Amino acid sequence: MQRLTRTTTRALAAFLEAPGSWRYGYELMKVAEVSSGTLYPLLARLTEGGWLEARWEDSALPGKPARQLYRLTATGRAEARLALERAEASWLRPPRPREV
Repeated sequence: MQRLTRTTTRALAAFLEAPGSWRYGYELMKVAEVSSGTLYPLLARLTEGGWLEARWEDSALPGKPARQLYRLTATGRAEARLALERAEASWLRPPRPREV
């Protein structure tokens, strides 16, 4: 991953809350406060980059569509932690008080 945006940071932080757990898109939209039009392309990029694995889950309720679930790979967990540490050290840190 070349660039870590605030949106990507929020999504990765959501995954790191439970790094081994499968998460579905709607849940991630709510936790990361990201729209579906932003989230799903991001999930596709992270999956193609090897940070996430994805699988389909059939609904237990008749008539409801299957949903795709995502979770961090081992590489994704390590890379996400490093990326968030770098972001925290640079642009995520709180602003310094101004000297007068």
